[in-house]
Amino acid sequence: MKFIDETRVIATAGSGGNGAISWRREAHVPMGGPDGGDGGNGGAVVFQADTGLNTLIDFSFNPLIKAENGQPGGPSGQTGRSGKDAVVSVPIGTQVFYKDKLVADIASPDARWIAAKGGRGGKGNAFFKSATNRAPRFAQSGQEGESFEFTLVLKSVADVGLVGFPNAGKSTYVARVSAASPKVADYPFTTIKPSLGVVVVDDSRRFVVADIPGLIPGAHEGKGLGIQFLKHIERTKTLMQLIDVSSNESVMTAEANGELEDDLLRQAALEQFEKIDYELRAFSEEVSKRPRLVAFSKCDLPLNQRALQLCREQLETQGHGVIGLSSATGLGIAESLESLYNLVNSEPSPPQHSS
Repeated sequence: MKFIDETRVIATAGSGGNGAISWRREAHVPMGGPDGGDGGNGGAVVFQADTGLNTLIDFSFNPLIKAENGQPGGPSGQTGRSGKDAVVSVPIGTQVFYKDKLVADIASPDARWIAAKGGRGGKGNAFFKSATNRAPRFAQSGQEGESFEFTLVLKSVADVGLVGFPNAGKSTYVARVSAASPKVADYPFTTIKPSLGVVVVDDSRRFVVADIPGLIPGAHEGKGLGIQFLKHIERTKTLMQLIDVSSNESVMTAEANGELEDDLLRQAALEQFEKIDYELRAFSEEVSKRPRLVAFSKCDLPLNQRALQLCREQLETQGHGVIGLSSATGLGIAESLESLYNLVNSEPSPPQHSS
């Protein structure tokens, strides 16, 4: 399925029905008065969070959302039927912008937000009868429903965001620790949409992890998958950055030639860390300062184990937790979950916009 995380929609509520002009016609009532009923109210457009959705793709095919109009009033004081609301499902984490201003943040399960209010039904001529006007010959028209053009932006709602170069092992880690099934393959950019997984540490402890598509230098300027996916880490409470030196061409060439030295290994690992760190800071200084666990992935490979030993002290002096893990063998998985859970629950949540 194609991933869509930003789209425009037009939400149009239903108009109210017109009030009726009608007169009593019973044979035994020689001077029948007005009995025109009121029109029904127009339906509203309502956005409702749906935990089963993770894309806005439906709106790209059908951007027009229209609620039902109210029915006109009838004779004998009959009130017209109100129009049905148009209740549309959106993914959790959907933000609604009107003229570049945030007007709603639909960030919790089953949250509802009225995007456009329906018009009121008009009053029938019976409503206007008075001592001074016994036979009003007019009725009120129904009001038009509201209509707005909104921009919908999806930002994943997760406690932990996984970041790192393409093919660093993020998707494999999510598949290992949760029931999520992200695409896993041995080539870059296999992840083309954020994947959320619920991690169960034990019966009473759990958190949500988001597999953010691989970043490359210049991502904050839109290169590669760029800002389109960087923004999905804005809601996270903590980050885990994965480093894999086996994806470095210079390292692999030197190893194949029997010329791999510690300096090159250390340089390659720290360069990965610093490039991702730079992209985070360039995108959002606040995001880059969140607690971060640095994980050397694929530590079933000796060169990644060696890189961990060479870089641990320097990264820890920068205030980061550092571990080695292997999603293939299970090495360090339990330790990473404990560390992430503690980081998630020791820090306040990042600020949220309220609807």
